[in-house]
Amino acid sequence: MVLAIEDAPTGYAPDSLSFEGYTAAQVGYHKWLLIDAGLANGERLDISDSEAPEGAIINLTWAGHDFAEAVRNDTTWNKAMGTMKEKAGSITFDILKQLLSVIIRSALGLPPG
Repeated sequence: MVLAIEDAPTGYAPDSLSFEGYTAAQVGYHKWLLIDAGLANGERLDISDSEAPEGAIINLTWAGHDFAEAVRNDTTWNKAMGTMKEKAGSITFDILKQLLSVIIRSALGLPPG
């Protein structure tokens, strides 16, 4: 979702986002999660007939663009997912961001930070 928003030509999130295999309620909830995590600017929508909290995204934040850049590279993403599955099974979002940073820093020959 972050990549789809970043790929929008204007900098604004597309009016409608949909992803195969996900309901509109699931997409709306993940929009809210992106806002809540500080990756996107927007607001919570309180819709009485909604199945879950939903968000309306305006654009990505600086942190959202940083995250998009970290996950855009398939090699980096696959290495992070492989490490996660091998070592932990699942991890929090904050740990994922740190893991991506370590992988990128290592690829650049930089200390882990």
